[in-house]
Amino acid sequence: QVQLVESGGGLVQPGGSLRLSCAASGFTFSNFPVSWYRQAPGKERELVARISNNRDSTYYADSVKGRFTISRDNAKNTVYLQMSSLKLEDTAVYYCKTIAYGLQYWGQGTQVTVSS
Repeated sequence: QVQLVESGGGLVQPGGSLRLSCAASGFTFSNFPVSWYRQAPGKERELVARISNNRDSTYYADSVKGRFTISRDNAKNTVYLQMSSLKLEDTAVYYCKTIAYGLQYWGQGTQVTVSS
């Protein structure tokens, strides 16, 4: 079955960096785009970044543009989110998502806390 597993979250100070990973299994990973979303306490889940299946297209929310970089390694079935210059408002649970074979799949999420 399709599975997405996020990792790499943690506690970081403002201005710091983290790299999140999303390991995929159960489908032909290289055929489908993958997105990162986040949900802060009391807020709706929002799209952070998206990457096409062959890496030729990326999208970033305005709030993270220039600070976050999405990438993927199709040989490792993994998508990454490199986060730099982290701000307090980046605190959230981060999820990866794909739509494969007409169905939507989410990971369980990884907590990112930016705090001094």
